[in-house]
Amino acid sequence: MSKSHFNTISLIGMPGAGKSTVGVLLAKLSGLAFNDTDLAIQTAANATLQEIVDSRGYLALRAIEEEILLAVPLAGAVVATGGSVVYSEAIMQRLRAAGPVVYLKVGLAALERRVAAAPNRGIACDAGDSFATVYEERTPLYERYADIIVDAQSGDSQQVANRIMARLATV
Repeated sequence: MSKSHFNTISLIGMPGAGKSTVGVLLAKLSGLAFNDTDLAIQTAANATLQEIVDSRGYLALRAIEEEILLAVPLAGAVVATGGSVVYSEAIMQRLRAAGPVVYLKVGLAALERRVAAAPNRGIACDAGDSFATVYEERTPLYERYADIIVDAQSGDSQQVANRIMARLATV
């Protein structure tokens, strides 16, 4: 695999899809830096995502996410986004203008297993919403904004990163 001809590659998908893990590997393959926007949000808010949701609500988390993602430098990086970025038209326009947006697609059952292994992820949704409800609501948005959809359920993270590089070479 050779270096990517893109200056920015953005990863979108549900919590548990592997955006952070695959993003680091993709950055190595592409020769780009790695930017995890969830970490940028936590640093700016001086709180974990879960603490933000617990103390200020999920809409506050989405507002902070939008503020950060409209300001953070995107050039020269693989950007792993939070799962709720697709609720912001402004963020998605900015990401798409910077380079390809890659949706890491994983089925609901696999995501539920992955998220159960790491609870308290700070998912930006109403407390009454089930994970399945959030999945059903977000999936059409991920598909709408994605330039590339990649199966992130089969194979390990390295194979997923390799799959993305192969797809990017054809774009």
